[in-house]
Amino acid sequence: MSDASGAQTPEQPRGWANLKQHVMEHKVEVALWATRVFTIIYTFGYFIPIFGNPYSVYYKALMSNAATSALRLHQRLPHVTLTREFLAQLLLEDSCHYLFFSLIFLYVSPVTLVLLPVFLFAVLHSASYSLTLLDTLGQNAWWGARLLISLVEFQSRNILRLVAFTEIFLMPFTVVLIFLGRAGLLTPFIYYHFLTLRYSSRRNPYTRNMFYELRLLVEGVAGKPGMPAPVRSVLAGAVRLACRLAPPQPPQPQ
Repeated sequence: MSDASGAQTPEQPRGWANLKQHVMEHKVEVALWATRVFTIIYTFGYFIPIFGNPYSVYYKALMSNAATSALRLHQRLPHVTLTREFLAQLLLEDSCHYLFFSLIFLYVSPVTLVLLPVFLFAVLHSASYSLTLLDTLGQNAWWGARLLISLVEFQSRNILRLVAFTEIFLMPFTVVLIFLGRAGLLTPFIYYHFLTLRYSSRRNPYTRNMFYELRLLVEGVAGKPGMPAPVRSVLAGAVRLACRLAPPQPPQPQ
């Protein structure tokens, strides 16, 4: 690019100054990235106690996820109104679901499996925005980090499937937690409402699809010729119960 005198003008400066400018112009997005990174750090801190008490770090991971969900809700629904329509719209948002998820397990004894969905979501979404931040530093900056981000994005479908499976598996597990004395009697009922929200999600069909895949798997196992009749009956009953408890199928977008 040339100026009026024909001299070449320097290209837009890149590097740390660009990164600083990006942060100043996208404060909410950067805050979302930061809370997700904290969720990842605290999750590692729970397994490798480098930040002191692992139980304290466990709840910090959930609170970081709650902060992420609250910020995302602010992005999606910036204007709060005390109306039934706003509440209905709020419950449709995936970020509201995971704010609900964090609040449920903040009052339950630490369960390692609970951190898996919030950790995987934090990795997946922070990876995509990390690439944006790296681009402000230059196209060739931090190639090792770019490689890791590419691996995460390549596995995004499997990551979302694993999250969906964990969401479903936690439903019967919350019942087990009651007998272990690690959860209250209301925890499974509250978690069931979370799971119905995930099943009805408009933007993330993976939970709904995973239910369908698990149903086909259980029906296939129950239908094997050598399967004992009592086991077949139990499996069929479990499928019927799950189908009865499932919320109505949301209408497909035109």
